[in-house]
Amino acid sequence: MRALVLILAAAPAAADPQFRPVPLPTDHVYSGGWEHFVGGGLAAFDCDGDAMPELLAAGGEAPMTLLRNVTPSVGGDLAFAAGDFPEITGATGAYPLDIDGDGTLDLFVLRVGANMALKGGPDCAFTDATADWGIDGADRWSTAFSATWEAGQDRPTLAVGNYVDRDDPDGPFQACDGNQLLRPAAQGYDSTPLTPGFCALSMLFSDAARRGVQDLRVSNDRHYYVRGGTEQMWQFPEVRLLGPEDGFDPVSIWGMGIASTDLTGDGLPEVVLTSMGDQLLQFARAPYAYDSAPYETGATAHRPHVGDDGRPSTGWHSAFGDADNDGREDIFIAKGNVDQMPGNAMHDPNSLLMQQADGTFREVSDIAGVASDARGRGAVFDDLNGDGLRDLAVVNRRAPLEVWQNVTTGSGQWIAVEARQAGGNTRAVGGFVALRLPGGTVREKEITVGGGHAGGSALPVHFGLGDVQRAEVRVTWPGGTATDWTPIDAGQSITIRRP
Repeated sequence: MRALVLILAAAPAAADPQFRPVPLPTDHVYSGGWEHFVGGGLAAFDCDGDAMPELLAAGGEAPMTLLRNVTPSVGGDLAFAAGDFPEITGATGAYPLDIDGDGTLDLFVLRVGANMALKGGPDCAFTDATADWGIDGADRWSTAFSATWEAGQDRPTLAVGNYVDRDDPDGPFQACDGNQLLRPAAQGYDSTPLTPGFCALSMLFSDAARRGVQDLRVSNDRHYYVRGGTEQMWQFPEVRLLGPEDGFDPVSIWGMGIASTDLTGDGLPEVVLTSMGDQLLQFARAPYAYDSAPYETGATAHRPHVGDDGRPSTGWHSAFGDADNDGREDIFIAKGNVDQMPGNAMHDPNSLLMQQADGTFREVSDIAGVASDARGRGAVFDDLNGDGLRDLAVVNRRAPLEVWQNVTTGSGQWIAVEARQAGGNTRAVGGFVALRLPGGTVREKEITVGGGHAGGSALPVHFGLGDVQRAEVRVTWPGGTATDWTPIDAGQSITIRRP
């Protein structure tokens, strides 16, 4: 078994993580027929400037729901209030990003129908700017999204993944729609097809080869492409589909979500790919080349771990994050049956996989209190009240959205970092935040937009520290320029601005 090397020597002996449910002002349910079996994304971002992230949930046939974060103080009990938001139905998901470079987060909303780009304004006000920005919203069944800023551009390149072509009379099987690449042009955006498409359910721009350019990984659902399709990697800027001759050995899975982070410290990111059946943890062996973790690693999360339903699990949103701040990245996976698929578990609790000192993973979601067996879809695994502990929220199909506050006792120290720069790419997407621990160990995380399942976060980059009280941070900006190492005391969130 491949061992992980990013382990703090003095990690605290914390108890198992603990979460408690948070009451919500409304029972938001992701609803709808066949076209909303997939999707159900959740976005987390601060739209009112109080450093307490809001939540925006896709509703399917129901309207989207904005939950305003009204937690009374940093570290206080999580609290939400219903927020005003445009009445948008047909939404499968949403991603926050600053599209127009004005410093305020906007939203790209995925829909069954025309996608929408919403301009963010003061106090969580959003207006439809799709036409004003020259973005082709199309009229398809969109289920995946990612964005990057290419060299020399002050506006983002947008990748949109589409599911089944609803107009194909021979569908739905073997009727996957093509995907769409939107690149900045003199007047708005040029739309270029990304074909073949194999029913994309997750996309992620990431510098997977550490060559200074983000490439596009696409996770595809074998259920509808049936055969002949695979996971995909598009190399940029030339937009070339990679294959075995490039070192990329595609796998065919029922792909639904992507999570990415460097677990081993070699500079190349590992990935978790969710699926029906095994959830694949893949280690980067070389640029674009991956080895699937052996079963003994404990990350497959292939069947329900509580209850008596022994059928295969269905994984959706996946996310890396340190649940107890011991310095080791854990994995959260939202789970749930597509709808009534008899070959898969109907009672399929979420998974929270805690990384152990030997690099294996241990399931604790039932102990932690987050093993809901509702039909989970999109999720957020981030600090929602500023106390340095990652909280959880999950959108469910046919059941209300759930939020849990992390109340783990005996957790380790932490640091969170936001990067800001002038120009179009205000959030430094494509850059890296690095942490250097006493003794010289360096951990690094990439700033990305995309991945997960139909939703993502625009929040500070979070590091668990274990017992470490002080560390150094550095930002490598898009383009390769880096800041000096800056000493930071634990227990705070800081912003580093590019001169």
